[in-house]
Amino acid sequence: MRVAVAGGTGLVGKLVVEAVRDTGAEPVVLARAAGVDLTTGQGLDRSLTGVERVIDVSNIATMSRSRSAAFFEAATSRLLRAGETAGVTHHVALSIVGVDRVDLGYYAGKRRQEDLVRAGQVPYSVLRATQFHEFAAQVLARGGPFVPVPRMLCRPVAAAEVARALVDLALAEPVGAAPELAGPEEREMVGMVRQLQRARGGRRPVVPVRLPGRVGGQLVGGALLPDGPGPRGTTTFDAWVADPGAAGSARP
Repeated sequence: MRVAVAGGTGLVGKLVVEAVRDTGAEPVVLARAAGVDLTTGQGLDRSLTGVERVIDVSNIATMSRSRSAAFFEAATSRLLRAGETAGVTHHVALSIVGVDRVDLGYYAGKRRQEDLVRAGQVPYSVLRATQFHEFAAQVLARGGPFVPVPRMLCRPVAAAEVARALVDLALAEPVGAAPELAGPEEREMVGMVRQLQRARGGRRPVVPVRLPGRVGGQLVGGALLPDGPGPRGTTTFDAWVADPGAAGSARP
């Protein structure tokens, strides 16, 4: 079986490609580095030849509402149309727990992505997951004399566990909205970043920042936590930090 991974060169995408390969299926990377541009459709039809399943973990690094919405509108629409033409039988999209409860600009694009997938002609599953352990490393990687960290309550999960869940979902029958995937424990992002920096020997001051307005209250108040039952990852943040193969690989 050929399984296409949209965004297969990114942090999660690489893990998904590896997890697909571990099942014995053939991963097909859909990314600019592989000659495929999701936003224009360049190389997409050719790459989907013989593909039965698509896992979409494509992404854009922006907090702009308009840029996020434009990216996911273009990429998701083209991917769904090409998948329908190619005879794809299951389209799996990765989304975010709380995406419809938090008014971040980036989340507007993810909500549009979900809408397009639900309205498309390809049978689908959408997996919402909580923030990755790796998010703390991305925050820490930002330059400057100090580390600003948004105050937010989350239930972090290892990206490798999300990747395996996506592949398991893709190889099964479509379910529509899959049960939300979260990590094993609640954590505060500021504490996570401080812990990771200590483990790496860093010394920059970590400065908690509450985002303004309603969004700040949503993040602090637990709007990113799952509000129902679902699968839970087993790797704690402590264990992830202590594993140099995991935490070390999250360095940019």
